[in-house]
Amino acid sequence: MKRIVIFASGNGTNAERIIKHFENSDVARVVLVVTNKAEAYVRQRAERLGVDSVVITGKEMKDQARVTSVLADYGADFCVLAGYLLLVPQYIIDYFKGDVVNIHPALLPKHGGKGMYGDRVHADVLACGDEVSGITVHYIDHQFDRGRTIMQACCPVMEGDTVESLAQRVHKLEYAYFPAAIEYALTNRYE
Repeated sequence: MKRIVIFASGNGTNAERIIKHFENSDVARVVLVVTNKAEAYVRQRAERLGVDSVVITGKEMKDQARVTSVLADYGADFCVLAGYLLLVPQYIIDYFKGDVVNIHPALLPKHGGKGMYGDRVHADVLACGDEVSGITVHYIDHQFDRGRTIMQACCPVMEGDTVESLAQRVHKLEYAYFPAAIEYALTNRYE
């Protein structure tokens, strides 16, 4: 059984859904949540669901020995980024042998890259006049939003959409598909 660590920076709604999805699974369990922000609400969600959390700031993330020691202590062997806003160091990708999955709130490769997260992505979709948006679940590599795609799901961009209204539709896709896409990645390995 795989032991998942979730890296998150904020509220943790996706992290909560992932934890719940795998709590009775014979495929994997979430064993740890790592956040770069002590005040991130994801810590409270994890605690309520019986999952430990640890704060590792961006500066502390440079201490490879400490970070990999924490991951080893929990036996983590699969990593999920769920609203984690920092670039993951190469040693993390190496530690998990490439098994690091991220979700992006648009259809990559468009609307991706450094600085493209959250409402910035939705604003860019609207500014470009796209008729469709959605989510991309993908493996990560050393560049923002460039890793191999696992799955995408779409939603329409409606006339008169605002950043907030588009974000609501995209969030519904995240909640519906992200845990299942992770399970797919866990059970359908590629070489």
